[in-house]
Amino acid sequence: MTTPTDQVCPFPFAPSNPFHPPAEHAKMRESEPVARVRLPTGHLAWVVTRYADVRQVCSDQRFSKEAITRPGAPRLMPIQRGSKSLVITDPPEHTRLRRIVTREFSARRVETMRPHIEELTERLLDRMAENGPPADLIGALSLPLPITVICEMLGVPPADQEGFQSWTDQMLTISTSGGAPAEEVRASAGRLRGYLSGLIAEKLRGSDDDLLTALGRAHAEDDRLSEEELLAFAMTLLAAGYHTTTAAITHFVFHLLHEPTRYRRLVDDPALIPSAVEELLRFSQIGGGAGTMRIATEDVPIGDVVIRAGEVVIPLFNSANRDEDVFPDAGRLDLAREDNPQIGFGHGIHFCLGAQLGRVELQVVLHALVRRFPELRLAAVEDEIVWQPGLAFPRPVALPLAW
Repeated sequence: MTTPTDQVCPFPFAPSNPFHPPAEHAKMRESEPVARVRLPTGHLAWVVTRYADVRQVCSDQRFSKEAITRPGAPRLMPIQRGSKSLVITDPPEHTRLRRIVTREFSARRVETMRPHIEELTERLLDRMAENGPPADLIGALSLPLPITVICEMLGVPPADQEGFQSWTDQMLTISTSGGAPAEEVRASAGRLRGYLSGLIAEKLRGSDDDLLTALGRAHAEDDRLSEEELLAFAMTLLAAGYHTTTAAITHFVFHLLHEPTRYRRLVDDPALIPSAVEELLRFSQIGGGAGTMRIATEDVPIGDVVIRAGEVVIPLFNSANRDEDVFPDAGRLDLAREDNPQIGFGHGIHFCLGAQLGRVELQVVLHALVRRFPELRLAAVEDEIVWQPGLAFPRPVALPLAW
């Protein structure tokens, strides 16, 4: 086995522009695909940057997600003690929890939602058109659409959206100097937990037909969820249900308009949109792997390095999606790319539960934009775009558009 270099980079990497990959990704894929990094806490970890190695880490159950919840374990985001979130459990608990809601996010179920998602999108774009340019994509569409969709699925009243948005923004803050302090993150998680606890209790006294009610009954009547699992489930679905899609819509539109011929191609041939969504998932820098930390439960070789038991490993999906051994001309956005096994939604048992819902929302958004705003363009210079600090799924404060 080879010995890693003595030089240890700080992680998360700090790209000059979050729309583009950090320079470390390409360098590491080339010369040190399994590399030591230092976390903001001072702990050491391994990052894995090549496609095959990332898939191995995500499918090998000797790398535990649940282990990061244990006292003293390194982490990038504060995690409440005792958390039973779906995204940080291992089998068999993960299998049991995921089975409870799999049907709600199945391809068949999500397809029945497409007409309503189209209606919501049209309504938001009506308002954007009425207000006229310039328009902020995030305020007009990227935020309100995914929030509305997940709130309707869960049964969260629209009037409560503003409050939980600020809580979940802080919950998904990476522990760096640019983000919220850990105590604020935990306080926001506590407020969201209290809100959802009260809402679920209220729903169980009624007859609503939504996901929160179903989860509440799985706890109160069927005993399939503990109270801790119920609240962690609700918090995860609510937070993850819109953050990723909000970031994806924003990054997608930026990349299409950054080189206007890309957007024009979809205007001229909207049949390309399904393949364009897959390619934009591969190409965009929606999340840097901050939520994918695992801990080895025994010694495991990855490439030429042995990850020792107890060590942290972070598979970087964004880097894997730029691996030239899998994606020829990986640095080029090819909207018609045919062989595209991108892993933007993850891989293995933790493959994103809401992947199909995200795909439908992204397809609907692109179809509506190219049809209604064929002359859409960026109304800001790229270097002047200001970013929200510390978010695990980076997005600008605003993305101004004109048409």
